[in-house]
Amino acid sequence: MNEEVKDEVKEMTAPAEESVAVSATAETPAAETPKEAVPSMDEFKEELNNSFKKLKEGDLVKGTVVGVSETEVTVDLGSYAEGIIKAGEVSNDPHFSIKTDIAVGDTVEVQVLGEDKNGSILLSKKKADDVLNWAGFQKMMDAREVVTVKVAQAVKAGVVAYVKGVRAFIPASQISQHYIENLETVVGQEIDTVIITVDAEKKRLVLSGREAAKDRAAAEKAERIAQVQKGAVTTGKVEKLMPFGAFVDLGNGLSGLVHISQISQKRVKTVEDALKVGDEVKVKVLDVKDGKISLSIKAASDQEPAKEPVSEGPREYRSGGDATTSLGDMLSKLKL
Repeated sequence: MNEEVKDEVKEMTAPAEESVAVSATAETPAAETPKEAVPSMDEFKEELNNSFKKLKEGDLVKGTVVGVSETEVTVDLGSYAEGIIKAGEVSNDPHFSIKTDIAVGDTVEVQVLGEDKNGSILLSKKKADDVLNWAGFQKMMDAREVVTVKVAQAVKAGVVAYVKGVRAFIPASQISQHYIENLETVVGQEIDTVIITVDAEKKRLVLSGREAAKDRAAAEKAERIAQVQKGAVTTGKVEKLMPFGAFVDLGNGLSGLVHISQISQKRVKTVEDALKVGDEVKVKVLDVKDGKISLSIKAASDQEPAKEPVSEGPREYRSGGDATTSLGDMLSKLKL
């Protein structure tokens, strides 16, 4: 094939190649733009159902505070209308402030009272509190849960405080472990209490600061007892004699029992033959079980170290000073 023919063939085939290229480009799909996820109706099913649900008088419902004024609180119930809590239906606590004690965004449980002429749902938080709180108070009493309250006023034979908006009475004898002559002195103070009486029918709630203090002291004592190590040797004072043994005060509010069989290596007929109240004794901890400490004077004396022969001299010296404390001295000063 000569050069002229070759050129003709080239010119004839060139447009076809371009056409093929264009055609191929046209057939190639462009990159798809991601589609935004469209929420399905199922995702709004609960909201829709709530919006059409007709609330009736006595219903207990939850809502979110969306507005607070001096006269009322507006609550979003997720329903066909907003709920309104009038100021007098917010709390039973006379010291409650609608301006400072409730805020937009708070979740509240309320009871439906009905509807007003404008179609708003009238609500009562204090009535809901009455229904919900009394069942909760029973559980709190059973669990000996500590409730910190602020004394609101002094009344005859005691003081008044409020728990979750419910009036509670603290008898004068139950305010503290100590006698309080002037009840006005505790007004305004915060007291840790436990509930000792729950009577939902009579709306009677009774608290005790004294019992809460006893529980706290018992817990602290149990913690100290748990730190006592079996085998430890210490000193204490005999505080009480019993036919079966002697109780020894170990300090820090702890005491333990030395059974009559653990008083001496010799046979002891009566505890009084070997000990008297006020005696200082060295004891060894035999056991710590169920909050009780078992002690032994006999075992402590068994551990008295033998005296070293004078010829051996002290085992260790301090430069320019006396010998270090012996093992016997260390044990005698060991504290729990």
